[in-house]
Amino acid sequence: MTWHIEVDQRACMGAGLCNGNLPDRFRLVGGKAEPTETGIEPDEDVLDAADYCPYRAIRITDMATGESLAAAD
Repeated sequence: MTWHIEVDQRACMGAGLCNGNLPDRFRLVGGKAEPTETGIEPDEDVLDAADYCPYRAIRITDMATGESLAAAD
């Protein structure tokens, strides 16, 4: 199983909670978060990062099923 991570650049305001908690999964570029890689093995910490994002900018999708695990608003 592989998950796809993306960050909605319009919604992201660069709070840095994702990067601060998971620097191996997210980085800040030009004041906005982006994933360090878009395809990852399932990782509950990444789901938590999506939940804690104050701007709901992180989207996670199960690549095998297309199911949205965390959706950017």
